[in-house]
Amino acid sequence: MKKITIIGSGNIGLSLAKGLVKANFAKVADITLTRRNLANLKSFEEVGFVISNDNKASVANAEIVILAVLPQQLNSVLDEIADAIDPTKHLIISVISGVSCAAVKDKLGNNVEVVRAMPNTAIAIGQSMTCIATDNATAENIAEVTKMFETVGSVVKINEDLMTSATALCACGIAFFLRSIRAASQGGVEIGFHADEALKMAVQTAKGAADLLLLNGTHPETEIDKVTSPKGCTIAGLNEMEHNGFSSSLIKGIKLSALKAGNLYTKEG
Repeated sequence: MKKITIIGSGNIGLSLAKGLVKANFAKVADITLTRRNLANLKSFEEVGFVISNDNKASVANAEIVILAVLPQQLNSVLDEIADAIDPTKHLIISVISGVSCAAVKDKLGNNVEVVRAMPNTAIAIGQSMTCIATDNATAENIAEVTKMFETVGSVVKINEDLMTSATALCACGIAFFLRSIRAASQGGVEIGFHADEALKMAVQTAKGAADLLLLNGTHPETEIDKVTSPKGCTIAGLNEMEHNGFSSSLIKGIKLSALKAGNLYTKEG
């Protein structure tokens, strides 16, 4: 098992650390968590993780370095660890939104292998949809990064130029599906259920719908056909939603979020 250092141990970094240990990808003692305020990592230290506020020393002792700091902190962190990076030893994984592999290599050297990973907030419960991309990592290292993030959900490898689009579909998408569930629960209240009952019913129904697709490997329309009958209540409801722009509004929202994300990342450089 390789030694791993996670720089910037916030929600994403800590969720990944717990997932790696739970899946037996790494031992607790082989994972170093860094943060400026070590008091926030006390509970992790108590169960065996190594904690540190010395990024350079922590990198020197690792083979895999995960960058999980805020975008505005990245340049200072890269300057801090640059001298400790060995292209023949280190694999760099960045989970920082809007920062390209090239931008990281500009600071650490073009020979360093860099993989971008974009998990979403469901990483906290081990259900993330993580997209990964690289412009120079070996197939072996891509496979290793894939295995790492599969400990906290599902993984898809994409071209790096699609990372902004993946932000809209997977990261922003969490909010879109949550809003759909909220709307369904409000509809449930309209037809007679108490709010807590309606929310529970909507959440489980949404989960069941997603699991049908994941477990059966089917297309949504295939499952829809199973619950629609001629002149039935399901097709009546679906058609009313479509007449009011249900699908088109969701598609337009995803496209606008992708455009907005691209503009934000361009401004960040």
